[in-house]
Amino acid sequence: MGDYEIIVVDDGSTDDTPNILDRCSMEFQWVRHEQNRGYGASLKSGIRKSRYDIIAITDADGTYPVKDIPKLYGEMTDCDMVVGARTGKKAKIPWLRKPAKWFLAKLANYLSETKIPDLNSGLRLFRKDYVMHIFGILPKGFSFTTTLTLAMLTSDMNVKFIPIEYMKRTGKSKIRPIRDTLNFIQLILRTILYFNPMKVFVPIAFFLFFSSFFIFFFSAFALGRILDTTVSILFVAGIHMLSIGMIADIIDRRTKL
Repeated sequence: MGDYEIIVVDDGSTDDTPNILDRCSMEFQWVRHEQNRGYGASLKSGIRKSRYDIIAITDADGTYPVKDIPKLYGEMTDCDMVVGARTGKKAKIPWLRKPAKWFLAKLANYLSETKIPDLNSGLRLFRKDYVMHIFGILPKGFSFTTTLTLAMLTSDMNVKFIPIEYMKRTGKSKIRPIRDTLNFIQLILRTILYFNPMKVFVPIAFFLFFSSFFIFFFSAFALGRILDTTVSILFVAGIHMLSIGMIADIIDRRTKL
């Protein structure tokens, strides 16, 4: 792999992490947050500190096979990002997370027009210059990796997914299934609105158009009178949604020139 550095970010831990790091024999840089700032904020601190063009990130809870980093690095020759996809036969994804992960994956696949094997894997390598370019939209929480995946795919960057194993974690997870799933959905929609707004606004606009025509014909033939106010509101709302989508798409394309 050549020259490399190891950066450890301690996000305001209250356990024995500092003492464990002090006893560690390997050479590394230590970044410490005095108080907990979040998963994404920790990654941002490490990225700012890094000196090299290619960055690898992973968690310190024993879930990701860090031994696979050289293998992933070998795929970076023609890629902008390589993701360790937790699709291996021994990948131990908690069953409580599987329904939410399935739904989020389907939504992300549709919006990004790409089949995504693993939307938010925490083991990945990417090029620093692009990440710094979108640093402002990358969140401070767990959704950092989700945003990064969608941002790269919707920007037509070359992303490769390599199967890896995923082991049982050491310690207690801080993920809140219901709240974090809702946050992920909001995040996916926000990210796609930023990079590919037509994928959101056009379906909504056509749904409103269809509803207005359906109510027009239904009320005319079934009720004997046309519900003109309802039809007009739905049709005009559809026009507004389509217009907003087109304006957002134009702005998005101009910012990429």
